[in-house]
This record gives sequence, structure tokens and C-alpha cells, in this order.
Amino acid sequence: MAKKKFKAESQRLLDLMINSIYTHQEIFLREILSNASDAIDKLAYTALTDDKVGIHREDFAITITRDQKAGTLTVSDNGIGMTKEEMEENLGTICKSGSLGFKQQMEKNEDIDIIGQFGVGFYAAFMVAQKVTVISKKYGQDTAWKWVSDGADGYTIEEAERAAAGTDVIMQLKADTEDDQYSRFLEEYEIRQLVKKYSDYLRYPIRMLVSKSRLKEDAPADKPEYESYEEVDTLNSMIPLWQRAKKDVTEEEYAQFYRERFMDYAKPARTIHTSAEGTVSYKALLYIPGKAPFDFYSKDFKRGLQLYSSGVMIMESCEDLVPEYFQFVRGVVDSQDLSLNISREMLQHNRQLAIIAKNIEKKIKSELKNMLDNDREDYEKFFAAFGRQLKFGVVADYGVHKEATQDLLLFYSHKQGKPITFAEYVAAMAEGQEKIYYISGESTDRLAKLPQVKLLADKGYDVLMCTDEVDEFVFQSMMTYSEKPFCNAATEDLGLQSEDDKKALEEKAEEMKGLLTFVKETLGEDVQEVKLSGSLGDSPVLVTPGNGMSFEMEKYMRRANPEIPFPSQRILELNPEHPAVQAMQSAMVGDTQKAKDYARLLHGQALLMADLPLPDPVAYADLVCKLMK
Repeated sequence: MAKKKFKAESQRLLDLMINSIYTHQEIFLREILSNASDAIDKLAYTALTDDKVGIHREDFAITITRDQKAGTLTVSDNGIGMTKEEMEENLGTICKSGSLGFKQQMEKNEDIDIIGQFGVGFYAAFMVAQKVTVISKKYGQDTAWKWVSDGADGYTIEEAERAAAGTDVIMQLKADTEDDQYSRFLEEYEIRQLVKKYSDYLRYPIRMLVSKSRLKEDAPADKPEYESYEEVDTLNSMIPLWQRAKKDVTEEEYAQFYRERFMDYAKPARTIHTSAEGTVSYKALLYIPGKAPFDFYSKDFKRGLQLYSSGVMIMESCEDLVPEYFQFVRGVVDSQDLSLNISREMLQHNRQLAIIAKNIEKKIKSELKNMLDNDREDYEKFFAAFGRQLKFGVVADYGVHKEATQDLLLFYSHKQGKPITFAEYVAAMAEGQEKIYYISGESTDRLAKLPQVKLLADKGYDVLMCTDEVDEFVFQSMMTYSEKPFCNAATEDLGLQSEDDKKALEEKAEEMKGLLTFVKETLGEDVQEVKLSGSLGDSPVLVTPGNGMSFEMEKYMRRANPEIPFPSQRILELNPEHPAVQAMQSAMVGDTQKAKDYARLLHGQALLMADLPLPDPVAYADLVCKLMK
């Protein structure tokens, strides 16, 4: 029999199809099953107007047959089938899609949804097969035809036998090599896994003969015996949960789907089941987890939603569907309106995707806000797990997206003794208060003892206690909230002193200029400046950062890059009314060495209060013992 040449520069184009377009070999099964589903769709559509079809919708099916001895994998359908001419056109011409032509003819019928568009999916079979045989009989025709090709430079076509309409795709798998184990595609487990991954939601059952075991009926009760048998099993779920109406899905079904699909034993905090019709139509089933995965804040975590097109999985993790600050959300999105590239492995352009992503973002934010407003206990548990990610949303891209998450953030209130939002802080601000105060450190208990916090509390002002590394970046990115500026209580002017107070402090500084100079000379490069402060309350001393980074940022940068020093400037502030400072000033007259010891002691105390390392802990301990004598 003479071999016919492929059209469209077959050899060169076929090599491209097999070696370049598809990323993973396993994709071949998705493509062949999708083609089978298309063929059944066409006959099912014909049956709507032709009562001679004789097949009820529930009888349509796709069958997978494994022959390990012969090394063949066969996918059969009872769909529309092909004539000889259609075989020539659809299989002999690469990139000629019968599905696309059918869809164009029926484009006015909204119920028609054909997966195949490009006519190249069939050729994915040659990634794993050394020879492909297609036997097909067109509905309404008496003759079946057989198409055979080794994928090299052509094909043969001849008459064949087939009892009913439909198509068999018989793939003679390649021999195993050191790098590729093609025989794995004949294993029951592998086929089950691939169907579940890529084709679980094709609308027709995918069936396969599988091996099972059962207890022998005549086996003695004390010595059970088992026998093996084979049974046809349906491998796919067919109707995805997200395609069902919300009223028809139970909470347990939602939770079970989440556990099985996303490997999380914990119940999700919230479930979002949504759909949209219009410019872009889609259905989505999203989950807000109840706890963070162990690798969530590591570089190994893969964000993104599973993306389906008409029930066929296109991408395992589509990052473009969910913004980074909501990357904790898991779920699936299914749309038939996406423009896919020729291999259906990625999106050709993202206009439709951008519309879907924007809608999904709004849904997620709305659900989180609802939880915040109506189920505070659950929200605080959620925020403990994922609050840092929401904060990253404010910080990322220099605060461009801060409006997306700023109203979802919680910070511990010193005044109220619980986590609160910015809106709740502003609503409870004292009369005359103009700033939103915050302070950063490793624990709320330590922060509450700082003199700045005590001073603000005495005025009736609240202070947000920030214990997360990213917190200071949040306030710097936002700058204001509800037209109220943020004020770092550890580094900025609290704005509590009157002009008279400031003038009195300046006069006091001039009076104690000798002491300030003395302390600076004693401490040398350990401090940039020594000055008086009227905001220390009952504390004798305080160390604050100068211009540049705060102490908390210094600690963060030191942890992030241990090899590179990030020293912030140290300013030592003295309380002129405190007995310890006055004792140091008195010692300057009669015992200069003692005054120097006092200066070093107060400096060490200030560093400890700021949770900063002592330059020489042993020397500080010796100094304390010396002054105790």
C-alpha cells in the first residue's frame, strides 16, 4: 500500500509538534481524551435533531484499553467518527481542526462547547508512540477506515472493520530508554493519576478494565482467601463541584473536595463558590485555608489557582489568577472563554484572564471583610496564619496596592488590649489627638514598658504594638490612614510638647551643656549625639535612632544579611529631672571617673531597654559590680 505524504511540510512541522510545543509527555493522554470527548459532543448534538442516532446521552463513553504484552494503549469513543475524506483532512493535514470547524458552524448555539481548537493535539501521541493507528467509522456510513502512521514522513489509509460509529486510537508505545519509561503509560496507577489530573471533569465517563480482589465465597472463616478479578471502572468524576448549583452542594462536599484536592487535613476557614456570565464567563471554587502550609513563607511555596478550560486542566498553578497578597487562597477556575496557545498548556494572552483575576480579587476581599466584621474570632485565627501576607500587599510595589489590604490588617492595641484595625483605632482616638502612634519591637510586654508608650498612655492616646518584622515597612508605605499621619513613637517627635515646654528644654540644655559634652566625650563613637528630652517620664535615659533606619529595621537587615553591617545612628537622650542624671552631673565636680562610670552605666541601660546588644557585656557587668561596692 502506497504511503501518503503529510500536507503542510509534514516532517518539519510534525517534529515541531512533538518536540517543541508540549512540555510534558503525559499531556498526550489529555489531548487524545479531549478529542474523544469532542467526537461524542458532535454525535450528541446530532442526536438532538436525528432520532436515528439510537444512543442515549447516558450511553456515551470513552474507553481506555491497556495491552501490556503488545505494548499498546487504546482510547476508544462512540462518537461521530470520521469518513475517509475527514481522516485525510483532519489527520493528514497538521493544524487542521475538525473541532474548530464544527464549533464555527455551531457558534450561535451557546450549549456547544468543543475543547479542541487547533488540530495538533492528536499528534502529541507521537511523543510516546512509535506508531499510531486510528480506526474510525462515521455515523450513518457503512464503511470504517484505518489510518496508520509512524509519525515520520507519511501515513497509509485503507478500509477496515468497526461495528458501530466511533473512533479507536491505538498507540504502539516506544521502547523504554534510560531516560524515558514509556511503559509506565500502561500501568493502571499511572492512567488513573493522569485522568484524575487532566481529564477528571470531561462530561463523559472514561472507563478502563482494572484488576481487583475479593474474598472467596467458599473460603473458611478462620482462613480467608482472596481471588483476583477484572472489572470495568469509571476513572473520572465527570461533573465538577464548581459546575453544580451552590444549593446542591453540602458543606461536607466542599470540605472533602478541599481536603482531597489540596492535601490539607484541616477544614478551610471559608469557601467561595462563584460564577460570572458576560464578557468573560467562568466558574470558580475558592478556599481560604484555616492554617498556613508548612512551606507557605518559603521560596518553595507555589502560588496560583488551578486553571481549567471546559473541564480540562490547563495549568496546575496559574499565578496570574490571584494577586500575591492573596496567594494563600487555593481553588480552581474554569472558563471556556480563555485564549490558549496551540498546546493548550498556557495562555496566549491575558485580557480575559485579567478580567477573571480582578473579579476573584474582589470576591476574596469581600469574604475576608465579611469574616472580619461578623466572625472576629475566626478572622483573628486566620490573621495569625496569613496576616503577614496581607501586610506584604501594602508594602509591595512601594504601596501601590495598599488599598487592597489595609482595611484587613490587625495590630495589637496597647489601650484596648486586643488586635484592632486602623478604622477601629481612628474611631477611638482621644479628643485632640492628631497622629496614629505605633512602636515596633519583639514583644508587646516589653514595648508597654517603654517611656514613650507610658507617656502617650498618660495622655489617653493609644499605641499600636508592632511585633512583626514587616510592620514598620507597612506604616512607611502607607504614611497616612484616614488623613491621619502615622508616628513612630520610638523615633519621631510625639507632638506632645507645647512651645513653652520646648523653650524650657532648650534653656535647660544650655544650662547642662557641660554635662552633655562630657557624656558624649566619654561614650565617643558609641553615640552620635547626647541631648536632653522632656518625654521620658520617670525613665532616666533612652537611646533613639538618628536619621535613617530604626533599630527594628537594623535588626531585620542584620538577620537578612549577617555579613553586611547595618548600624543605625544612636542618640542618647537624658532626663534632666531624674535623680540618676543629676547624680552624674554632681559627680563631674568631685569624682570625674565616677561620672564616667555613671555615663557608661546609663548608656548600657538605654541599650538594654531598646533591646540592642551591649558592646561589651562583661565590661558592663564589671561596671555594675564596681558601682555596688
